[in-house]
Amino acid sequence: MPAEGGKTDMERIGLFSEMEYITVGDKYVSQFNRPFNEAASKSKQMLPGGSKAMSDLQAGYFDPRFVRIFEGEGYVNLNQVRRRDMMEAARKNLGKAFFPSSGEKKPCGLGSYYGTIGGPVPFFSAQSKPREKYKAPGKNLYTNPGKKGTGYGYANITIGKQFSHSADFYDAAKLNYKKANEEHHRLLKGAPFKLNLHPRDYFDANPYFSEEPLPPIKKEEKKESISNTFKPSSPGKKPGGMKAGTFDPYPSHSADPYMAKLATISGKNDKIFHPPGGPKSRPVESIMTLNVRRALNSKNYKTASVPSY
Repeated sequence: MPAEGGKTDMERIGLFSEMEYITVGDKYVSQFNRPFNEAASKSKQMLPGGSKAMSDLQAGYFDPRFVRIFEGEGYVNLNQVRRRDMMEAARKNLGKAFFPSSGEKKPCGLGSYYGTIGGPVPFFSAQSKPREKYKAPGKNLYTNPGKKGTGYGYANITIGKQFSHSADFYDAAKLNYKKANEEHHRLLKGAPFKLNLHPRDYFDANPYFSEEPLPPIKKEEKKESISNTFKPSSPGKKPGGMKAGTFDPYPSHSADPYMAKLATISGKNDKIFHPPGGPKSRPVESIMTLNVRRALNSKNYKTASVPSY
């Protein structure tokens, strides 16, 4: 419908024409009854004829007949080709082929030099070398047979002679030290050297040392200790429901009310003070809304740009 300004709704939206409805009047088909491939059920289709299995028959191959690789070629004799190559190689030789003077010699056993180029090596010869005439050694040393005895407590059974007896004093070391000490004191001249200076310590004297007499020792005052502990005259009494264990007797009964009644207010000046009501709450705008209103108003909303943060 045309608007107040004379333009239709399509012109105001910006479309050239209204979108077409392509399914108007079609019959409804459920999505369960729709074919998976709709194009496969229309027009002619490719029929491959089924899969073929590999066999000795020609039906298992793509070609209708068996095709040979070397079809129409002549037969070639391989022996004839080899002879032809050997004849061509023999024409390239400048002279006759080399033949050794004699055949190969084979060794006749281990250690034999037959068939080798150098022949036998004299260093490895098995013949015995010339040696000097053998001289028999001299006769062994003949001694008297060993004397019987173990050596402990038996005389004249060793190779050497028996040691002669020599007397040894019991206190020989003590007597020798005494003689040496007497000879030492005899060679001394005068008394030992002594200094007249009094030796001093390496460090300073005691700084806390004082020649004044010390004050008398103070005697500590002994505190009098209480020997006897306090004992009450009689054991404590247990409350038996009648306040028998208290210091004072049970207080006398007083007829006081449970709560004191408030006095009644009489007169206009004796009214209860009621404070006045405080300020009531009202909706408050946020700081962000106030800033937006200040930056974007009715005068600059067309020319204002979006800030980039």
